[in-house]
Amino acid sequence: METLLSVKNLCAAYVQGGQRVRVVDGVSLELRRGEVLGIAGESGCGKSTLAQVLALLARPPLWVEQGEFWLDGTIYHLAQEHRLSRELRGCKVAMLPQGALNALNPTARIREIALEVIRAHQPKTTPQEAYARTQERLERLGLPVRVLEAYPHQLSGGMRQRVVTVISTLLNPKVLIADEPTSALDVSSQKAVVKLLRELLEQRVIEGVIFIAHDLPLLRNVADRIAIMYAGKVVELGPSREMVEASRHPYTKALVEAVLVPEPYIRQRRVEGIEGTPPDLRAPPPGCRFAPRCRYAWARCRELEPPPFGDKERFAACWLLEGMSA
Repeated sequence: METLLSVKNLCAAYVQGGQRVRVVDGVSLELRRGEVLGIAGESGCGKSTLAQVLALLARPPLWVEQGEFWLDGTIYHLAQEHRLSRELRGCKVAMLPQGALNALNPTARIREIALEVIRAHQPKTTPQEAYARTQERLERLGLPVRVLEAYPHQLSGGMRQRVVTVISTLLNPKVLIADEPTSALDVSSQKAVVKLLRELLEQRVIEGVIFIAHDLPLLRNVADRIAIMYAGKVVELGPSREMVEASRHPYTKALVEAVLVPEPYIRQRRVEGIEGTPPDLRAPPPGCRFAPRCRYAWARCRELEPPPFGDKERFAACWLLEGMSA
């Protein structure tokens, strides 16, 4: 498949009071055209910070230290001093945030919010055209036309999240960064959002989705490939089914074992938690960052950081895999 977006050696840190905490550390990823790339990991692993950087929304105290951003044939350098045009944000890369209420102007009706978003980038669009486009996508998500006249506080949490999904895709961005867009939704609403994203991909309205979630079984059904993050780094990547059914990294295996609602093929397994807590990124441990919590860790794990073993299609960064063919 053709590459749509790629990032290389991306590093980002929060800087405040003279202290620098690097929460995205050397991340390299590739999104193919027509693909949903899932990103999973525990809270605090850097997923949402990575989403902000990829959506070109990093603002102090979050600083992009380095990283090459390749989008649809053009290279951009993500250092903070490089100012990316407004046309790139929203039109080529858009963010679908998790906090629906915070993402919507509480003093404006939904139709006014939609019109403002569209006209900011397409000033010649008439109100009638904007409302028609918004109404069509609302209906795809099972929302009535009357939602256009509502204020955000007049909608339920699930309805607000679906409205945010619509607003985020109105400009037909090439890449949509979806930061846990279904976490506040019931099962039927989750299904509607995922169905809409897939339809927009199939119709080439959007060309690629990076879908961030805690839930590996959900990503198994949504994503084509999954990247696992731990303490700011990508520790494993591969096809979604293989990541759930035949994961290689001990952390990925622990995430699968810790799932609360297992899929049928793992239903007989005992649900296990992951002992310990993620490391303090103000002073990350040497070697593999998962080693203090890993049941398989040995001396080398605590001394040397493991490289990714495998290839760019399927890899895991674990010393247990040294010498293993991809």
